Amino acid sequence: MRYVYALTTALALGGAATALTLNHPAGAQTAQNEPGAIQASVPRGGAPMSFADMVAKLQPAVVNISTTQRVTVNTNPFAGTPFEQFGRGQGGPVTRQAESLGSGFLISADGYIVTNNHVVTAGTRGAVVESINVTLNDRKEYKARLIGRDASSDLAILKIEATSLPFVRLGDSNQARVGDWVVAIGSPFGLGGSVTAGIISALHRSTVGGAFDRFIQTDASINRGNSGGPLFDLNGNVIGINSQILSPTGGNVGIGFAIPSTEAKPILDRLMKGQTIQRGYLGIQMQDLTADLADSFGVAKGNGTIVARVEPGQAAEKAGIRQGDVIVRVNNQDVTPDQTLSYLVANVPPGTRIPIELVRDGRRQTVTLTVGTRPPDEELAQQFDLEDNDSGPGAQDGDTMSAASLGIAVTPLTPQIARQIGADTNAQGVVVLGVDAASDAAGKGLARGDLITTANRTPVRTAADLARIVGQAKSSGARQVVLFIQRKGIGRYVPVQIPN
Repeated sequence: MRYVYALTTALALGGAATALTLNHPAGAQTAQNEPGAIQASVPRGGAPMSFADMVAKLQPAVVNISTTQRVTVNTNPFAGTPFEQFGRGQGGPVTRQAESLGSGFLISADGYIVTNNHVVTAGTRGAVVESINVTLNDRKEYKARLIGRDASSDLAILKIEATSLPFVRLGDSNQARVGDWVVAIGSPFGLGGSVTAGIISALHRSTVGGAFDRFIQTDASINRGNSGGPLFDLNGNVIGINSQILSPTGGNVGIGFAIPSTEAKPILDRLMKGQTIQRGYLGIQMQDLTADLADSFGVAKGNGTIVARVEPGQAAEKAGIRQGDVIVRVNNQDVTPDQTLSYLVANVPPGTRIPIELVRDGRRQTVTLTVGTRPPDEELAQQFDLEDNDSGPGAQDGDTMSAASLGIAVTPLTPQIARQIGADTNAQGVVVLGVDAASDAAGKGLARGDLITTANRTPVRTAADLARIVGQAKSSGARQVVLFIQRKGIGRYVPVQIPN
């Protein structure tokens, strides 16, 4: 089970409810819950007073999945330290067995099973999955083969050798509505066949902003071991695959997430055929459009994504997209928090020509590009290290200047400093030498060793350039200046307030 940690607070209220009726002028708009406007809801035709009959039919198709893993552990107490040689002979690599638990469900009578990719993936670095075991509702056990997996969507297909098995079909999650009843079946903490019920709390919920990050949120109890299990509607349709929870403790607090069935089905179909999953790719590094950045870039908050970097030779560069552009529409669909740029592009087949609408220097324009193929996640994985660089650059010459109005001291980038901070030796800009702890720059995370390449989208080569741009912004009445910061090869826009 994946965990998205957050602080939550629960407040229980009890007692009688009353309605306060006010007199409204004739023709005035009334409250949505005005007395008499909403009739007490009753179960629709066919809705069960109990879930027992439905569960009795569905439960046999839900399975428990466990893996046996081989983990190599170094028992040298000094391993990874300068004293490692002194521990030789006291202990070495030792191979141990580990296990993991999850859920899944049969989608065919001949033994094809849907689950989460992370259920059948090694749990720790250096671990190897040796076997995958499936236990049916009748306690029969089988060895399973991994047919296909897709880490981006967190889906996997297994196969057991059996026939005439009970199975369920994927339904249409597009028909699901917030407030609908749902039932989850799985093996939380290894307790096979556990059933919980709740409602759909939200749709199109994003948790980490990935290419397939559009979940059904539910308050049906989901815990460790529920991963990969089905989420049913009252018609017995699988509308989701349980995948994550939001929890401060690792236990259920009523916020669970399921992969919508309509998002999962085309991926599962390809995995069953042994095909790889190809997704669209622009070749850019993206940055969320916050309220203060939206104001600086001249677009509405939440409507678009900033291009923080353009990869050489990729689709975006070939189409003329530049760093600092704000992409607002892809293939005639708006970029929104519910419909992210990553999601829209990933769902376009590679090789397709599509229109991209963007905002550049406050003006809208449209470019047409041929969508590329998204590389494997391992190639895209990059670490965002936000720790201060204590071994950062020192002052190299007399061209060091304190941009006092922003609370930072900078110096021009030289090849020597570039090597120190891990920047391209051909890059240009100024490097942060120090940050006033009381400044907004410090609050926004600027640190010693950061490379500033532009201010208000104007190239910065010297400390004087930065000071001049800040002065011009202040004279024009601007409240902030937008800096483009690079740290260990990763770039982002940072709005920094200009003190009065």
